[in-house]
Amino acid sequence: MTRFTRRELAGLLGAAVIGARRAVAAPVPPVSAHGSGRVGVTRAPAGALEPAAARQAVAAAVAAATGLDDGGRAVAQLFSGHDTVGIKLSCLGGRLLSPRVEVVEALVELLAAAGVHRDRIIVFERSGRELSRAGFTLRANGGPYRCVGVDGDWDREITVSGEIGSCFARLVSSTCTALVSVAVVKDHDLAGVSGTLKNFYGVIHNPNKYHDHGCDPYVADVVRHPYVAGKLRLSLLDGGLAQCHGGPAYRADMTFPLGALAASTDPVALDAWAWRIIEAERARRHLPSLDKAGRPPRYIATAAGYGLGVGDPGTVREVRA
Repeated sequence: MTRFTRRELAGLLGAAVIGARRAVAAPVPPVSAHGSGRVGVTRAPAGALEPAAARQAVAAAVAAATGLDDGGRAVAQLFSGHDTVGIKLSCLGGRLLSPRVEVVEALVELLAAAGVHRDRIIVFERSGRELSRAGFTLRANGGPYRCVGVDGDWDREITVSGEIGSCFARLVSSTCTALVSVAVVKDHDLAGVSGTLKNFYGVIHNPNKYHDHGCDPYVADVVRHPYVAGKLRLSLLDGGLAQCHGGPAYRADMTFPLGALAASTDPVALDAWAWRIIEAERARRHLPSLDKAGRPPRYIATAAGYGLGVGDPGTVREVRA
């Protein structure tokens, strides 16, 4: 956690109003830009994947998500050679419950083929330690892509979005022009679901302050900030192995081999899809629904109400590749 002096804290608090004005002024894409509830799903068995199989799976899921017949062409329509693309991972669950390296590297290859320079493809997480635990090799420069932790590199000024006031990672606020969220399918002991939206708690300096009321509206408020909503173009959920209870940390007895990879340009619909998957597995195990367990993912409806995507699991359109 970043520590501020008293003088810095005073400056941060004074900057909050300025930050709020900045947040309101920046553009946020309309719902139509997010694919209107369409989720592309393809088979991706649990465990290690061969690079060719991983690339085929990622391309197929992205193609199904966009309605195009070629995943490479779909990625080329979402990103350009002028972009600096940040790929935000969710690695809290360690190697067994984090996006697989081969899935992330398959996405990197598609971005590179679409013309994004490898030095401008940045795989990142809140900390380098989490990336290393999940099997990723840290690289500030060089190699097929950069791979770094935020590790305290926050903006000096607080910005405000709804009910959150935070310093954002400079990678997100300043460096990257486009974002991809890559997470896993798992439940959360407070929020109900931890997927592509809650992944962005890793880009603010004080997520510990925003877990009351099932993390609602805070998850949605983080994502609707222009630093995220104005740049987020694609989201993926690596569902080789999924978890229906005990999250966000890994719990072996509550995992199950979903064997799927899902993608969407609508991040809200992708979380609603994950919600549907988790509820089905909980029912199969005779566990109470998330609602009866006292942790329905209310933030999904809030995000939908903000115009960030489709939040009703019943109206999400799953397109199989």
